[in-house]
Amino acid sequence: MTTPRTRSSKAEPTTIVTTNTGRILRVSAAEAEANIAASAPAVASTQPVVDPARRADVLFRVRRDEGHEISAWWMIGAFLATSGLVILLLSGVPAIAS
Repeated sequence: MTTPRTRSSKAEPTTIVTTNTGRILRVSAAEAEANIAASAPAVASTQPVVDPARRADVLFRVRRDEGHEISAWWMIGAFLATSGLVILLLSGVPAIAS
């Protein structure tokens, strides 16, 4: 037996907020307006804006400017070097004669 769900026909309007740490939050419009009204008037910030992708705990993720993407040849070269190293190391493993 199923339980009927009661839903209001009108959904509460929400906004999506991204925090400085990169978390994505869904906030109701009333809460967002209350937070904006409660915050102090806009004062010039002395702290620079920090890109979440450039935090100290993020090692390899870097946002580059458009047109400065890494070349595909680096990935091909890394694959070939890794494959060659694996083959070189496995060639020293003796085969089992049956």
